[in-house]
Amino acid sequence: MLKNDFAEWMDIKDKIQKGAVVTKFSEGQIWWAALGKNIGVEINGKHEDYSRPVVIFKKMSHLCFWAIPLTSQPHSGTWYTEFDFRGKREYVVLSQMRMMSVSRLYNRMGKLSTGDFKKIKVGFKKLLK
Repeated sequence: MLKNDFAEWMDIKDKIQKGAVVTKFSEGQIWWAALGKNIGVEINGKHEDYSRPVVIFKKMSHLCFWAIPLTSQPHSGTWYTEFDFRGKREYVVLSQMRMMSVSRLYNRMGKLSTGDFKKIKVGFKKLLK
């Protein structure tokens, strides 16, 4: 990891903070979100804007929510739950759930089916046992 990656992310993070917009969102939606450049085993955003898709797991207020990041890389085990979205196999990374500000959201991709959202909730409960 390059020191420059963190400096670049800090510039993007500063722009997000200064241009913060309150966006309407709801549980079960999938959004592109600016996750950033993180430390150690924490999941990073991808591409030049350090973003990745997340599932809105639990809305806490109109300003924050619990999010679970997605990956298209195949995984199995209690840390992951798989589902199909737009004809592709996706995986929620349950162990990487985090509280996020609505300011990090920027592109709504769609909404999970009721069955898939329930499957993720069941997976999260299993992870906590």
